Amino acid sequence: MSEATVSRVLNGKPGVAATTRQSVLAALDVLGYERPVRLRQRSEGLVGLITPELENPIFPALAQVIGQALTRQGYTPVLATQTPGGSTEDELTEMLVDRGVAGIIYVSGLHADTTADMQRYERLRARGVPFVLVDGFSPKVQAPFISPDDRAAMTLAVTHLVSLGHTRIGLALGPKRFVPVQRKIEGFTRTMQEQLGLSAETIETELIQHSLYSLEGGQAAAAALIERDCTAVVCASDMMALGAIRAARQQNLEVPDDISVVGFDDSPLIAFTDPPLTTIRKPVPAMGQAAVRTLLEEIGGTPAPHSEFVFMPELVVRGSTASAPAAGRSS
Repeated sequence: MSEATVSRVLNGKPGVAATTRQSVLAALDVLGYERPVRLRQRSEGLVGLITPELENPIFPALAQVIGQALTRQGYTPVLATQTPGGSTEDELTEMLVDRGVAGIIYVSGLHADTTADMQRYERLRARGVPFVLVDGFSPKVQAPFISPDDRAAMTLAVTHLVSLGHTRIGLALGPKRFVPVQRKIEGFTRTMQEQLGLSAETIETELIQHSLYSLEGGQAAAAALIERDCTAVVCASDMMALGAIRAARQQNLEVPDDISVVGFDDSPLIAFTDPPLTTIRKPVPAMGQAAVRTLLEEIGGTPAPHSEFVFMPELVVRGSTASAPAAGRSS
């Protein structure tokens, strides 16, 4: 690309293709140069994005996809994060509505909590604020939902482990009140029944362990499952899976030789753990782009159907799963 072309773009002169102009501006942005004032794009408006804490790397990954997709459409993303002891979802919603946002995208919010009052979303709708809900579902809320197929995710994980000869497979997940947790339990239970002939009661009482969605939570849940002779543990997040690996090591067990671990999300950097984590990849780019597209349709007055758009996850086999130990574990 010639200096003359760059000069024409910077001086706002005609005779440059739109794609070339975008390339020049993108290069300026990447190199850290400030755009000349007249080239700064006028924003179509603000769009709020409300996420849980950002410690779990899957949330920043989703926020980045959503933010980029909004920016491409001329909107300015405003990231509002819930922190323990900080602002609640309702307070963040109020703050965004006060700022006159064009719409709001909620990620893993109260819409995923079966004990929460869903009236808050109806009140928001009554105020004319378009919104989309990611990862969670409630039949009481009239809005588009974007979800991964949690049941299919568990079928993928269990099928993989059964093919490696595992029969004592445990499931470590978050609190039972959340919709994605309930769906994972359904998928896990059904697949374990179909493939190993286990009773629902055995699965529920011996092979499912609830904890917190954190490294420490995964560690505690996995420790309990290892105690019950599980040779494989499926976790509801990669963070929990890292905790499960830690729990195994505390008991001098090798991953994957003595115990296999499967994560969920395929969050950034998880391919570089030791061992690299086998996990179920949540289709973050597709989900993030769908959330933005659906919200912009709501904003534009051609709303998508108020139903759930479900995206298929995929199994990514790395180094934390292997054949079941021959004669149970030698302790």
